[in-house]
Amino acid sequence: MTITRSANAHWTGTGTAGQGNLDTPSKVLKQAQYSYLTRFADGIGTNPEELVAAAHAGCFSMKLAFNLQAVSLVPQSIDTRCELVLENGTIVSSHLQVEAVVPGLSPEQFEELVEDARQNCPVSKLLTVPVTAEALLKQTAVAAS
Repeated sequence: MTITRSANAHWTGTGTAGQGNLDTPSKVLKQAQYSYLTRFADGIGTNPEELVAAAHAGCFSMKLAFNLQAVSLVPQSIDTRCELVLENGTIVSSHLQVEAVVPGLSPEQFEELVEDARQNCPVSKLLTVPVTAEALLKQTAVAAS
């Protein structure tokens, strides 16, 4: 099964003084503001690292739920925090902290299922794959003299 998801980013201005917005087809993000201040200070809006952390926490939690389902267990709750570290312009780590309430699950089995989710959720795998890009430079029209 192949599923394609997308998001759009629009940016104007320089890296430090410019600003942008993000949109998703689901409309969960609609003109979501991001800028230098939201990324490197405490500005109002989001930033790419925060969005990757949210995606990683959500993906991991869902994979853990699937792992529990595979052993016929139903979690009452799974709460995951993802802390992403950006250092010198590079994401250097993603740390997941999970707390779950799962009746009938031993600590040993929980650790095994958590480790499988850490290794196999799609976002964990994404953090180690090559990235490709396409580029198209549009020229601005030159005014006639």
